[in-house]
Order: sequence, then structure tokens, then C-alpha cells
Amino acid sequence: MNNTAWNAKGYQAQCSYVWQHGESLLSQLTAKAGEHILDLGCGTGQLTAEIAKQGAQVTGIDSDRAMIEQAKANYPHLTFQVADAANFQIEESVDAIFSNAVLHWVTQADAAIDCIATALKPGGRFVAELGGQGNVQSIMSALASVTHRDDLNPWYFPSLLDYVTRLEAAGLTVEFAHLFDRPTPLGEAGLDGWLEMYGQRFFQELSPQAWADTVSAVEAQIPQQYQNGEWIADYRRLRVIAIKS
Repeated sequence: MNNTAWNAKGYQAQCSYVWQHGESLLSQLTAKAGEHILDLGCGTGQLTAEIAKQGAQVTGIDSDRAMIEQAKANYPHLTFQVADAANFQIEESVDAIFSNAVLHWVTQADAAIDCIATALKPGGRFVAELGGQGNVQSIMSALASVTHRDDLNPWYFPSLLDYVTRLEAAGLTVEFAHLFDRPTPLGEAGLDGWLEMYGQRFFQELSPQAWADTVSAVEAQIPQQYQNGEWIADYRRLRVIAIKS
């Protein structure tokens, strides 16, 4: 995962849409009482807690220490650990690995998939959603136009074929894969808040005024994403379910 520290409190306050949309993924996890489940990239722990409510023994891991500290504060009765998706190890294999809105931050995709495959029991399932090919394309195109740079995308947004091929090469049988558009309202924080949370870390050299000018210029490039009084991000998501042979 990305090594830059997150603003965990700001994330929790402004980005509830992340775990709210992840709730539909939980229905495909179908956690059962007594199962051992790993929440990979748990953030501040909201979905980890939902998995626990279903009776599973769940551990949340995230590469960002601030996220883990916030998760522990939110849910002190649950287990959270700092670990990176591209090189994590666990003592005992698990029945399922759940991951929501995380793996597009992991550019070492094959390393992460190998860790996932290793951590699963035979017959264990991997249930995940991540940004797919074309995710936030209008925002990224506007950023490139404004900054005159096309190398600022820090994410891995795979095509369906690319990701399925990688999963199956690691010994996972893909039972479900779907790439779909999901326009996502950005709430009160708006596009400015979205860029500050997810993008400003990649523009650390800019002064506050230069950053504000950049945000304004990006907004001016994509007026179509402002609808009914709020900013809409053109999310495109890839959802997969795979089973370890």
C-alpha cells in the first residue's frame, strides 16, 4: 500500500461513502459464525466490525499506522495490526479474505495476490472490490491537463482480464468478476476534499495557494461532474470472488 501517512480522522469524517458502498460487498462475503476472516486494508475498521457482527473471528490489517490506531480506538474489542498488502504474513490460514477499496493502491499487484493466496485455506475465498480500468478517468485527465504531467497517477486500476489472469496464475479460481460504473457523490467535502484526501500527497511541493489554484482549475475542467449541487466522482469498480484450489 502507499507509504505516505493518511489523515485517519479526516478520512473517517469525510469518506464514509467508502465503507457505505462496501456494505454490499459484505453480502457477497457471506461470513459465517466461527470463520476466521482477514479484512485486508481495513482503514478505520467500520467494515471489520460489520464482519464481526456476523459471528466471524476477524482481524483487520492496514499499512497505515494512523488508520490502525483509529480503528483500535473505534473498536477496542477487535484485533487490528499494521501490515502491508504486498508482503503480509499470518500465523494461521483463514477461511476468507475481504478487501474493499484498497488494492488499487497496491501497485505490486502480483505480490499482494501471492500473499492472499498463501493466507487462504484450501477452499477459502477472496472477496474484493477495487478501482478498475477507467476509474476516476475524468478527474485524472483534468489533473494531467492542469499540471501538464501524465505521471501522477499513483494507482493500479486493472482491466477485468488483467486481474482475473493474475488471480488464476496464483492458483485462485475466479467464480465472479464484474467491472461496472458507480458514480459516487462526494458529499460535503466535494471534489476539493477528495483531491486533498487522495491527491494532495502527490503534490507536496505545491504551496497552499498553488494547491488551491490547482483544485479550482481541475474543477473548471470537469463541470459535468457537478450535478444537482454536488460533485460526483466517476468511479469504475472491479468486484471479484475467487476460491483457492
